[in-house]
Amino acid sequence: MTVAMILSAKGHNVTSVSVGDSLTKAVSELASRKIGAVVVCDGDQHVLGILSERDLVRALAASGAGALDNSVEKYMTAKVITCGKSATVDECMAAMTDGRFRHMPVVENEKLVGIISIGDIVKAKIAAAVEEAEAMRNYIAAG
Repeated sequence: MTVAMILSAKGHNVTSVSVGDSLTKAVSELASRKIGAVVVCDGDQHVLGILSERDLVRALAASGAGALDNSVEKYMTAKVITCGKSATVDECMAAMTDGRFRHMPVVENEKLVGIISIGDIVKAKIAAAVEEAEAMRNYIAAG
């Protein structure tokens, strides 16, 4: 199973912010959309960073509520691991596990085209296991 298959089911919509946006704006996006991360992009949809709930917790721990007035750029994770649509679920799961992160932007031709989460990967793995079990049952029943 590939990232393209996940995106075809979940869609390509990604919430993004700009480096100059305040943390308050990013927090508002996270809360209103009930998501765990926003991708930080320039005007051409090039990925510049990612801001997750963990980044926000670190910002608040370091600077208190005043951090909310600062720009996203100050607290975002700038070294973002991305994948392409042809990446496999297993490749993405390994990268997320090794890097200890839960959201991975999907990039094609250096532009953001989607995002997958560890939840998307788990859902895909479960669906594949259910499909395999059903195929085995059908094979055994057919004799």
